[in-house]
Amino acid sequence: MLRTMKVLLILSIAGWALLGAVENVVDWSGTTGAVGAVTSMATFEGGGDSWKATSNPVWIMAGSIFILVLKIIAGLLCLAGAAAMWSARASDAAAFQKSKSLALAGCGAAMFMLFAGWIVIAEVWYETWRSDVFRDLALNSAFRYCGMIGVMALFVGMRDEEA
Repeated sequence: MLRTMKVLLILSIAGWALLGAVENVVDWSGTTGAVGAVTSMATFEGGGDSWKATSNPVWIMAGSIFILVLKIIAGLLCLAGAAAMWSARASDAAAFQKSKSLALAGCGAAMFMLFAGWIVIAEVWYETWRSDVFRDLALNSAFRYCGMIGVMALFVGMRDEEA
């Protein structure tokens, strides 16, 4: 039962990542608009005057693609990992442990996208912590997602006893 729960948790992360990627594509102008709002630093007083502020479309596109590609990678790795874990759920503990590697790599990709993209780049470099718009919406969500995915990855990664 515990092994099945671990598979379901990984599937939920895959769902989050892949649905998020689809939404990013369907609302591409919203995706690039959000990245542009971050990089322009225009959502807080004096931000747009900073030497770091940019509305460079290449940089905005790169940030948007970074988010999209890492969500797809995370989702596909989690899907493949969940399939491997499902196939190994009745195997011995060592085989089941080995089956988790793709799933955990997917969790790592998701956490990297959230932490590097939103915390390091958006919050630290582009100072979104100063923005009422992004501090509460994007940064809190990124922290919540990264934390939940991290906790689930720790739980999934724990060694299991024999089936």
